[in-house]
Amino acid sequence: MKRRSVLQWAAGSAAATALPSVLLAAEQPLKELRLDYAYYSPSSLVIRRFGWLEDEFKKDGTSVKWVLSAGSNRALEYLNGNSIDIGSTAGLAALLAKANGNPIRAPYIFSRPEWTALVVPKNSPIKSLADLKGKKVAATKGTDPYLFLLRALHTVGLKRTDIEHVALQHADGRVALEQGRVDAWAGLDPLMAASELDAGSRLLYRNVAFNTYGFLNVRDEFIQQNPQVVKRVIAVYEKARLWIQANTTEAAKILSEEAKVSLQVALLQVKLRTDLSHPLPTQEHVKALQAAAPILVDEQLVRPGTDLNKAIAQLVDTRFAADVVRRA
Repeated sequence: MKRRSVLQWAAGSAAATALPSVLLAAEQPLKELRLDYAYYSPSSLVIRRFGWLEDEFKKDGTSVKWVLSAGSNRALEYLNGNSIDIGSTAGLAALLAKANGNPIRAPYIFSRPEWTALVVPKNSPIKSLADLKGKKVAATKGTDPYLFLLRALHTVGLKRTDIEHVALQHADGRVALEQGRVDAWAGLDPLMAASELDAGSRLLYRNVAFNTYGFLNVRDEFIQQNPQVVKRVIAVYEKARLWIQANTTEAAKILSEEAKVSLQVALLQVKLRTDLSHPLPTQEHVKALQAAAPILVDEQLVRPGTDLNKAIAQLVDTRFAADVVRRA
């Protein structure tokens, strides 16, 4: 398929299944809705706290099961293993999974965050990205922080093999940094904000453009069988988005309580590092993934010959959110 055709397909949200057959299909009653909540997704915490999904589906006899995702890698594992139907991840992490066979689509953008940066201890002698050569750097594989690290290294001519990558889940990476067991850490909020404010850790490298969007992903099978459920879930996420915009401090309090961080840490994440203004998947998100995609090839994270443009077109799905966001 030609590149222009792929872009048009993505922008028009022509996914693998034709629109009428998906949206007009008769849905079977859903017994249980399984989805994740994550500290990097304030909307999910608000929805869970107020029981809005339980209220939405109570009349249908549908129960709601919440599963905590400690990072995009966990959410994608749950989706691929059919442990959840809907999961919260970073955009580039979702693309990596999609390109490697995880059957998901992203019908909604839950945030435009600056949730990752490269972090060093307070008194670290490391002053620049180039100084990371040969150093131990903690990062969680399959997540935005890990891919952010690789993209950052490439800006100064370094690759993954030029550092000693220490594979740790996000919380363990923070501990390793603060205990001096690694030289740097690809952080994730709210853990990163907490390390800054509580331990004096320093952000070595920031780049908002290298932070890919927060994607709400749905398993292909689920989206085909339950399109109206997906639209209703998105409507509840829209309710949460608008509520957070009007009640930022209250949302930060919920994050503080759920993630067990100080209110100051939560406010830093929600007020200063979370943009909730672009919930509709559009060409903006397609272009962001296309700009980020070369790192997946350069670092051999996808199979040779993988058509990433096609994977992007199949991942970014605008059919569901457009009507809900317009009405919100």
